[in-house]
Amino acid sequence: MFLKNQKCKDCAGRQACQNEIKSWVFVVIGLMATVSIRVVTVLMSFSEFYGKVAWYIGVLGFILFFWYKYKVFKQRADYIEKNNLIRKISGGESLTAEEKTGITNILCTIRSNKERINFYFIFVASFIALLLAVYIDFIK
Repeated sequence: MFLKNQKCKDCAGRQACQNEIKSWVFVVIGLMATVSIRVVTVLMSFSEFYGKVAWYIGVLGFILFFWYKYKVFKQRADYIEKNNLIRKISGGESLTAEEKTGITNILCTIRSNKERINFYFIFVASFIALLLAVYIDFIK
């Protein structure tokens, strides 16, 4: 079930509703995959073997990370669909306490700092990797 713990009434109480360790593990996996993929070009210029190792680690990490993210997004979408939340909200229907808690949980996860950290890290790592690749390929 999407809501395993009814303590999640607002974003401050949201940590009681999910397995924080599990979500942080997948954030770390995503960050490691990001670094691994971004250093492939640099490592290939020194050692083909280490470049390939980084590539495999990155791809495997992204498979795990995006599998987890897919499950989370699917849970949210299934919960919204199962409870007809879009129809209820757009039609002005009243919601049950559980539905309100579910919507609050979904909105809190959208505001997640872990998500922002992950996106920011991917952006910065990609920019640095691009600069390094240009330097190695065209300037060096």
